[in-house]
Amino acid sequence: MNGISAKTGALKAHFEALGAVPVETSILQPAEALLDLYGEDIRARAYVTSDASRGEQMLRPDFTVPVVQMHMAGGAEPARYTYAGTVFRRQEEDETRANEYAQVGYEVFDRAEPVAADAEVFTLIAQALGDAPVRASTGDIGILVAAVSALETSQARKDALLRHIWRPRRFRALLDRYSKPAVQRDVLAADDPFAGAGPAIGLRRKSDVEERIAALREDAEVAPISKREIELIEALLNVRETLPFALEQLRDLAVDLPAINPAVERLSARTTALRTRGVDVSKLEFEASYGRTLMEYYDGFVFGFYAETRADLPPIATGGRYDALTRRLGQGAEIPAVGGVIRPDLLMMLEGAA
Repeated sequence: MNGISAKTGALKAHFEALGAVPVETSILQPAEALLDLYGEDIRARAYVTSDASRGEQMLRPDFTVPVVQMHMAGGAEPARYTYAGTVFRRQEEDETRANEYAQVGYEVFDRAEPVAADAEVFTLIAQALGDAPVRASTGDIGILVAAVSALETSQARKDALLRHIWRPRRFRALLDRYSKPAVQRDVLAADDPFAGAGPAIGLRRKSDVEERIAALREDAEVAPISKREIELIEALLNVRETLPFALEQLRDLAVDLPAINPAVERLSARTTALRTRGVDVSKLEFEASYGRTLMEYYDGFVFGFYAETRADLPPIATGGRYDALTRRLGQGAEIPAVGGVIRPDLLMMLEGAA
């Protein structure tokens, strides 16, 4: 057994000793569920293969989706799981980053006390990292989701912004576009937009094009998002402080953005729960935008642990809350859930340097 395998096993055994049930998932995962969740974007991050009997398959890009599927198919409540194994990520832009590596995870499904579960996962992951020189960053996707959901604009525009919360550049482009009057296009004003269009080419049916034109015409009638609302969203995205000061800033913003009040109060309760578990929240970083480039299923609390002396390394551990994912995969059922993963190879690297 090599060093990484031994470290992986030790971390998994650590979580088992805390009461987590060990589970395993197949390395090959059906592509359908992942494509439904992330659309074609997932192909840029995953290795895809297929066969005649099983259709498209993906080399496991992470453990959370199959673990949620397993739990929603009949897991006990509450439940705590741990797992260990290899995940696979395509690296088309940075050849120095690993395209396969080990992960060890800890997941909690508990509807009784979600805030306490957030604090539990964060602190147990931190404890598993031991004395490794790391710093923690936290955020809460739910606050931004609440703010976007309350914008005074069409539901279609809010849905588009919500879809792209995890793509900051696209989100920003949409926000800029929706803050200005819609561009009036000749094809939208035409009585017959197909006049002189020539023969149909491609896979789209005429009815698909008609639906798109109707949606564009409807959007063209929507008033721009107000300058005040844009400023409030930008102020929210710029919140970056230690947790107590960030909480003060968010409460100030909630005066003009009352829709975020419930999410801010959850953050306050989580702060108390973390403090109760011995976390020095006065030094804990909070960033309202944190987590927006992680996997799209996070919809609440998010966190990551980073090497203090190696800014070039990916996060040593990450995690967060993914309640909506259980709803998507639960066929009508749902349960609050939160989890985190550790990369044993990076942890060993830091331990060796310490």
